[in-house]
Amino acid sequence: MRGPHVRWCGGRVGRTGPPARSVLIWDNLNTHRAAGMREYAAAHDCLTIVQLPSYASDLNPVEGIWSLLRRGPLANVAFTDEEHLEQTLRRGLRHIQLRPDLIDGCLAGTGLTLTHLPTTIRGRQ
Repeated sequence: MRGPHVRWCGGRVGRTGPPARSVLIWDNLNTHRAAGMREYAAAHDCLTIVQLPSYASDLNPVEGIWSLLRRGPLANVAFTDEEHLEQTLRRGLRHIQLRPDLIDGCLAGTGLTLTHLPTTIRGRQ
């Protein structure tokens, strides 16, 4: 482990006193889980590590939107070029946008709820 990105606690250029606290948010990149990184973090009290959970697609409502697109306009299509793909995606997304019940279903499928109401009312859009 070399480089400035692992010297936060020790490289206090021009400072006196204890090192500044740092919070690192790690995803599941294999280098973040490496033994050397864990040892480095454990040896430096100034670091607080927050490990993100593994990706949980069942908690992401966007996955429901992609599922609707894959089962709908993108199903069994051989796209002729990038424009054809883009046009088909835009048409499919527009269809979903005009059917709020589909979007609500994608959110409901996650088990999550909105804590704040949308700033616009769907009936007035």
